[in-house]
Amino acid sequence: MASVTGQGNPKWQVTKDDSAPSAPNVLAQTGEGTFPFCVDTGVSLADGFVEVKFKPVSGGEDQAGGLIWRFKDKDNYYVARANALEDNVTIYHTVKGVRRSFKNVNTKVAAKTWHTLRVDFKGEQFAVSFDGKKVIEARDTTFSGPGAVGVWTKADSATYFDDFRFGSSGEAQP
Repeated sequence: MASVTGQGNPKWQVTKDDSAPSAPNVLAQTGEGTFPFCVDTGVSLADGFVEVKFKPVSGGEDQAGGLIWRFKDKDNYYVARANALEDNVTIYHTVKGVRRSFKNVNTKVAAKTWHTLRVDFKGEQFAVSFDGKKVIEARDTTFSGPGAVGVWTKADSATYFDDFRFGSSGEAQP
């Protein structure tokens, strides 16, 4: 399911990028919206991991790529995102369409470069890794139980995604 939290016209499509880790095809978001997302509603994970390789391609307001987990609906989910314009990684909960951060870390996020973002989640514990290095450990009780997983962008971010993976808690390492 591809949609947006808030307003806008996201444009999700499969496109070619020969620099992709699994070239040639990637999932690209090239439209605009408050928080565009694409989730797999056929997945229902309470504890586990989500991981994606992403490339922030362009954007004047934002150049971000993120992961969603415990997605309940378009207005209620967790998201971890990396932003090339702000050079940081942040973890949020989005409740009734309002996104609130609860932990972030400053780290270099190069534009037009492939990065790996991963979240391991078990109960109220979360570990966010960026390019293979754990950068955030956090706790939050906003959402429990299973939910869908997917990818996320913000504003005018044109972002490419590749190698999206997820698994149950037996495969996760919080």
